[in-house]
Amino acid sequence: MKMDIISKNPLEHVTIPKREEEIIADTNEAEERNYWNKDEIKHFLSIANNEKELTLRDHLIFHLLIYTGARKGEVLALTWDDIDFNVGTIRFGKTLFFNKGKHYLQQPKTKQSKRLIRLDTKSLSLLKRWRTSLIEAKLASPNIFDDNNLVFTRDDGLPLRLAYPNDKLKSIIKKHNLHKITIHGLRHTHASLLFEAGASIKEVQERLGHSDFQMTMTIYTHVTDHVKEQTAQKFQKYIEL
Repeated sequence: MKMDIISKNPLEHVTIPKREEEIIADTNEAEERNYWNKDEIKHFLSIANNEKELTLRDHLIFHLLIYTGARKGEVLALTWDDIDFNVGTIRFGKTLFFNKGKHYLQQPKTKQSKRLIRLDTKSLSLLKRWRTSLIEAKLASPNIFDDNNLVFTRDDGLPLRLAYPNDKLKSIIKKHNLHKITIHGLRHTHASLLFEAGASIKEVQERLGHSDFQMTMTIYTHVTDHVKEQTAQKFQKYIEL
């Protein structure tokens, strides 16, 4: 089954709740914190790399969510044409959604969501490994795969459920007693770590495809407040030596 990319959402006149991907929640309550710090991210990636419950596909999905800050619908809508291994880039310009049991690749509503970003060498290496494994699987069982060119599919070649990453994340968090966050929390985490690494507000806004500058500023405020707190604590520890 080949999917078409549609420019208009057939559900655009239906009133639906605001999508999780467009909500950035920030709170001082630790138990409600919807992001991970650098150490928590490194711990999760180590778990994902060794967890038997996760396949290479699952590991790569989480890796891209963390390393690109993309929305889950954007990651699940990726086709191999979106990845340029020679230049080292990935293009986000569509999102996956379902309606009445059918799947669609939809164009984003804002031009800011269409973006081309650089990939790190680790992400490119994982993508190459995954592409090789898919080629080998298709050669072994060519009749069970749909020709849709998607990067991430079920074993039969059909698109993954949008809830699939959510379910996997919840399972791993519970199993390893990690701080609870949502899939969107990985996007928030990516932006936070970019700021901590020294990226500018404009760079983060472009990388995440934020159409609303205030969304980027909300994360920036959280990060700068955290840095200020760390600075105060460093001074206290130093002067009390």
